[in-house]
Amino acid sequence: MYVCLCNAISDKVIRKVIRQHHPHTIQQLRQLVPIGTDCGKCIRQAREILIEERSNIPEMNDVA
Repeated sequence: MYVCLCNAISDKVIRKVIRQHHPHTIQQLRQLVPIGTDCGKCIRQAREILIEERSNIPEMNDVA
């Protein structure tokens, strides 16, 4: 599903970027993916995806 219609960014792209680069904030995510640059309606959905994906990423202490 498209999250950002203005820049044609899907939830799959956002999830992949989060898994690869581990941004902590929506600002860090915006540096990696061009979301919220035009109308800004996608920010809320992108934030929800960020929170969901961050909860699925194991902490470094849990891995070792």
